[in-house]
Amino acid sequence: MEFIGYMSSILIGITLGLIGSGGSILAVPVLVYLFRVDAILATSYSLFIVGFTSAVGSVAYFRKGLVNIKTAIIFGTPSVISIFLTRAYIVPAIPNEVLTVGDFIVTKSIFLLLLFAILMIAASYSMIKKNKLKKEETNDSQKINYLVILIEGLVVGFIAGIVGAGGGFLIIPALVILSKLPIKEAIGTSLVIVTANSLIGFFGAGGHVIIDWTLLAAVSSFATIGVFIGMFLSKKIDGTKLKPIFGWFILLIGIYIIIKETLLK
Repeated sequence: MEFIGYMSSILIGITLGLIGSGGSILAVPVLVYLFRVDAILATSYSLFIVGFTSAVGSVAYFRKGLVNIKTAIIFGTPSVISIFLTRAYIVPAIPNEVLTVGDFIVTKSIFLLLLFAILMIAASYSMIKKNKLKKEETNDSQKINYLVILIEGLVVGFIAGIVGAGGGFLIIPALVILSKLPIKEAIGTSLVIVTANSLIGFFGAGGHVIIDWTLLAAVSSFATIGVFIGMFLSKKIDGTKLKPIFGWFILLIGIYIIIKETLLK
């Protein structure tokens, strides 16, 4: 199972390097079901892994001039504040037993996994549906709505903090539609925002978690290898064409998690 886990870690990086998002969607299931990490801890580990690999991936975009610093600051600042507060205060405040339905007890771990599964299904829809972002990026008359960007940043930070996801699949469309960024620049800017979100979210947990740095370093290393593979493949393959396939894959994993954490308990 560990071997499969490390191979899956490479896929996390490939996804980030190829399409700029989706890596964190894989990280939590890999940690929980292949490495047997507790779900609550997995949300923290996921933030570090995705933050580290996104940082590596963003370097290449910086070199190509495909990172919009101003937009990253405007969008990233409320997002970073939101994820920090969520990880530091909201997640620890969730009770160990969230809900009881008959004989079935929804524990904090099950609750977070179910939330994550719902997020995966939502993310899969955004990946499967026909992409209209390229049309949006040519709309020069569109005004940048800073208030909407601020609200979107807060929402992304909250979601990322609760389930341990970087939120790239939410950030990229927002940057294209709200900030009028070309798709490649949106991906590069998104990676920078995801880096800040994830790493600050991880360290924002403070003393609430005990970290297995050996496992974390190993998974992050394999994921980093995947990032380089993904960036290499992006020169030969249009990542946007692979999004629907990845979306169906994410949908199946989301459904599996719901079934496993409810019907199979």
